[in-house]
Amino acid sequence: MGMAPTINRQVARCSALGNLKEAGKLLHTLAVVYWCVAGAIALFILALAPLIASYWLKSKQLSPATISHAVMLMGLVVAFRWPIGLYQGALMGAQRITVSSAINMVMVTISNLGAIAVLAFVSPTIEALFIWQACVGLIHAGAMRLGAWRVIGGLRNIQFDINELKNIWRFSAGMSGLAVLSIILMQLDKVILSKMLDLEDFGRYMLAMTLANGLLILLTPIFNVIYPRLASLVFLRDEEKIIRLYRTGIFFLAAIVFPTTVAIIILAKDILFLWTNNIGLASTVAPILILLIIGTALNGIMIFPYALQLAYGHTKIPLTIVASLIIVYIPLTIFFVMTYGAVGGALAWAILNLIYIIFGTWITHQHLLKEEGFKLLIHDITVPLGASLVLGFIGWKLIYVEGAYLTNVYLISASSIFSMVSIIMIVQGANVKNRWAKYLKDNVELGDA
Repeated sequence: MGMAPTINRQVARCSALGNLKEAGKLLHTLAVVYWCVAGAIALFILALAPLIASYWLKSKQLSPATISHAVMLMGLVVAFRWPIGLYQGALMGAQRITVSSAINMVMVTISNLGAIAVLAFVSPTIEALFIWQACVGLIHAGAMRLGAWRVIGGLRNIQFDINELKNIWRFSAGMSGLAVLSIILMQLDKVILSKMLDLEDFGRYMLAMTLANGLLILLTPIFNVIYPRLASLVFLRDEEKIIRLYRTGIFFLAAIVFPTTVAIIILAKDILFLWTNNIGLASTVAPILILLIIGTALNGIMIFPYALQLAYGHTKIPLTIVASLIIVYIPLTIFFVMTYGAVGGALAWAILNLIYIIFGTWITHQHLLKEEGFKLLIHDITVPLGASLVLGFIGWKLIYVEGAYLTNVYLISASSIFSMVSIIMIVQGANVKNRWAKYLKDNVELGDA
């Protein structure tokens, strides 16, 4: 609902001033709202679960009662995890990345290993899985809350204050609208496909989506670092450092994301076979994964323009972008799903994000850092993309062997890392050369004078 980015931005500003305690009252006030919303989410999903099971999801193997129970428990999982975002936003704003990461690593490990143990030794049912996830989600929220308050400075003499909401309502309202539109955009394909496809084909799509979302392992931490840093620099009005951080960050992100994406495209069938041990499933899901990972990579590159928009407090820019993308995405998805099935849903996602990277960059730099948009597309995005495609094609021709699944994963992954290092070193070398040439030019001009 826009509150996590709000607390992130406000804590970042207080951190720039060296006074984190000022953010404590806002954190407590937003926490009250957050926990109330979590309760509302739980009640809402519990009430709708029977209708979802009976009239929306299509299953040949599972009974409506089993699906209804699973959806109810999913509602509890969502509700218990809901406040995590607020406390994590506070930790990110304070640039306490290590605290947040440590909590997340421990809780995710417990969640996943515990789920395996529950399914293996207690009850191999959907209900047992989600009961465990709900319990871990509640503990996770509690641990994140404790970490945030230790960094901020404690709860003593802090009460709910409606004035804190009034002070940030404009930015928070914009973020709330953006959050709603973003949820619609990111979940729209699942909603449409779950209605248009049977559960088996939808399951194939979600299998590919799970792997494609693995790219978020690279993207999420980068956004968590860059957003509060940009917010601090904007608050201090240091435009030179903003531009340097912005452009350098996008280039290095592209130099990591694009080689990784090319490697996954080459290895799509190999990875799926090693995961599922089912060559038929791997062959049918691989085209979906390839298109989804392309779309996710293009979407991920835009986290820097998005962070820049939020750092300046211009929520109208992302609102305009996301609303426009939703208008395009609905007919695009329906058309391609009707034509190509699950593959069509993935194709719509790839096309949408190609539109996003061009349109989003253009509209962002119509308002912010106006001279940087063209440089961003031509140098910081196109150069790493082109180099990744060329090096990936060479690696595919020289290394890839059909049927050698595990060997392919090892060798192509090593080739991807080599591509990352090569792109960074080549461009960094060019930058050093340009700086040296500028230094010589400046000194010659000084000598002439």
